Amino acid sequence: MLETFRNAWRVEELRKKILYTLMMLLVYRLGGIIPSPFIDTEVIASAISSMSVLGMIDFINGQNFSNFTIFAMGIQPYITSSIIMQLLTIAIPSLEKLQKEGEEGRKKIAQITRYVTVALGFVMAVGIILSLGSQAFLDGNPTWFEYMVVFLSLAGGTAFAMWIGERITENGIGNGISLMIFVGIIASFPGQIYEAITAVAINPISAWYIPLVVIGILLLVVGIVFVDEGQRRIPVQYAKRMVGRRMYGGQSTHIPIKVNSSGVMPLIFAISIIQTPSIFAAFWPSSGFSLWYNRWFSASSWLYMLVFAVLIVAFTYFYSSITFNPQEISKNLQQNGGFIPGIRPGKPTGDYLAKISNRITLFGALFLALIATIPSAIIALTGSSAPFTATGILIVVSVALETTKQLEAQMMMRHYKGFMK
Repeated sequence: MLETFRNAWRVEELRKKILYTLMMLLVYRLGGIIPSPFIDTEVIASAISSMSVLGMIDFINGQNFSNFTIFAMGIQPYITSSIIMQLLTIAIPSLEKLQKEGEEGRKKIAQITRYVTVALGFVMAVGIILSLGSQAFLDGNPTWFEYMVVFLSLAGGTAFAMWIGERITENGIGNGISLMIFVGIIASFPGQIYEAITAVAINPISAWYIPLVVIGILLLVVGIVFVDEGQRRIPVQYAKRMVGRRMYGGQSTHIPIKVNSSGVMPLIFAISIIQTPSIFAAFWPSSGFSLWYNRWFSASSWLYMLVFAVLIVAFTYFYSSITFNPQEISKNLQQNGGFIPGIRPGKPTGDYLAKISNRITLFGALFLALIATIPSAIIALTGSSAPFTATGILIVVSVALETTKQLEAQMMMRHYKGFMK
């Protein structure tokens, strides 16, 4: 990874993209120290400690929520609105038609997603502030003007965070939203290390726990890299054909099907979906639904972990169906004279690829679900806590690998361009 970064830094075009990405991430982190006006952050921190689901929001937003900065809502509304738009694209024919119109259609869908993001950020801000009541304000007796300033500042912070993520994706290196979550998680690591050291200083007998945690983290990283790099290679043979006086085809190649082709997006989407009801339940904190949700959907409850795992599996299959189309690949192979040895061209090839893809996707989905839920189950059974979350390590490692691959791909593309010139 370091060698890839060093080689990319020597290329002027990639160096500019890397600097642009780092600059935008720095702007995002600097915005995370600007507090929201009129808000008492101690009340927010107390609410987060009492509601584990709010802690998940703080986890995604890089502690911007516990500090209640202008980026308190972060990119969570953007993630939720993206899920909503992708599902509506399948359900609503007009949106599906827009998506098939090419670049212009996708731009219109992206514009609608932005509007939904800002509206959702505003609604989430209203729900959280109203649920906390007047005690969340410094003066204890806020006016309607103070309420509106807080609502608008949080919605504006959401829009700005979304803009930063889109600019990184378009002009920088890697996926902007994933990198913003990556930076937020990395920023929380020093504090977690400090808490672990403090706990050992208070109780030296617990020092034996540190080697186990380090070994567990190393094994977790190795497992994540192993699964992320794993792929099933389907052999493909191209028949020989005569075009004019030249012979084409006859070579062998393969179709790579990745074990975890969706990356960490199913995990991020599942976190976003499972915590959204708690935001809306905050409108009626004393209602039956709010009390039921806070009781049964705490981060250590078995129902929460079960629903979380099911959502991860569902979103993994959903993303796999978007990124990998077996029938389209089968059609392209048939048109170019390619075939899988032992499988008839056409529909049988598509069915074979779909079967292989479903089996591999199931393994990748179960891996993501286990990584996300087993540590929480161990904590629920033993009552102990770990200085790092497996979900955070999974996101950090996966985003780092994905960004490295994009750097390698851009360097490879540059070499091809130079050869063509």
